[in-house]
Amino acid sequence: MADLAVSTSTIDGFFRRWEASGAAERANYSMFLNELCDLLDVPRPDPAGPDDEKNAYVFERAVPFPNPDGSTTVKRIDLYKRDCFVLEAKQGSDRVEAAEPFSLTPPRRMRRGTAVRGTAGWDAAMYEAKGQAELYVRNLPASEHNPPFIIVADVGHSMELFSDFSRQGRTYIPFPDPRTHRLKLHDLAEAEIRERLKQVWTEPLALDPSRRTAKVTREVAAKLAELARSLEHSSYAPDLVAHFLMRCLFTFFAEDVGLLPKNCFTAMLSRLREEGRITAFSDVAGSLWATMKTGGFSPIPMQSVLRFNGGLFHQATALSLTDEQSGC
Repeated sequence: MADLAVSTSTIDGFFRRWEASGAAERANYSMFLNELCDLLDVPRPDPAGPDDEKNAYVFERAVPFPNPDGSTTVKRIDLYKRDCFVLEAKQGSDRVEAAEPFSLTPPRRMRRGTAVRGTAGWDAAMYEAKGQAELYVRNLPASEHNPPFIIVADVGHSMELFSDFSRQGRTYIPFPDPRTHRLKLHDLAEAEIRERLKQVWTEPLALDPSRRTAKVTREVAAKLAELARSLEHSSYAPDLVAHFLMRCLFTFFAEDVGLLPKNCFTAMLSRLREEGRITAFSDVAGSLWATMKTGGFSPIPMQSVLRFNGGLFHQATALSLTDEQSGC
């Protein structure tokens, strides 16, 4: 994942400028988002024009809401980018510390904004903001595809990402998951987080897990096909190669899900390659697979392994690999 070329001083300056903001949503949100765009190295929004069909990336994008009497009420999206996102901005406030006992200086009064951050009221306000953004999505013109993302921003504090890669505009779920969809201001210090947000702005569908999984699956399939052809050219019978590759794939799977000690097979393969002893792979893997057939102690992970029935390891043949084949 590409790092964004942003200096530490630039990031620190952005934090200092915005972490003290609070309760002035209308005054702050466009300035904050413009500076966020600079940090992400994406263009700032365009000036809005009178023709909403041309307002593809603007603040205050007008959206007509139908009324029961047939009239319409125009509401405005805080920030809209066609085919990318609808962003609803709020601004909470931090808790105000109580004055010291017997102090002659009263505590400074602050506007409360949306709600006090870290409270149930603030969580409810963020949830309501998501609902408002979903209403905007449903009232966009039919000619515009629903955006894959909704962003709820508490200016200077956090951003919450919600995705609907089906683009039906009906079910926006936390992205990438409910534990990590809320990005705090200081999370932007991480290049990976900045890159994620940049993709929301520039290439949101690239974040669709199904597309990434399909891409990885295609790449793995291509590598396996390449390895199978190479082994067959080494005079191994196709059915022997197929069963060997199935045993390899299952062993990788077993160590990933905890049926085998974590990374025992991967580490063994890497160690043999690093030490220039890949010719020993057939003996080492064959020993592990023979133990997996019966269960018991294996010298490969130096501990007992489970018994794997079903016939996959009845023939525990491991083929000899060349350095080139082991890197497939």
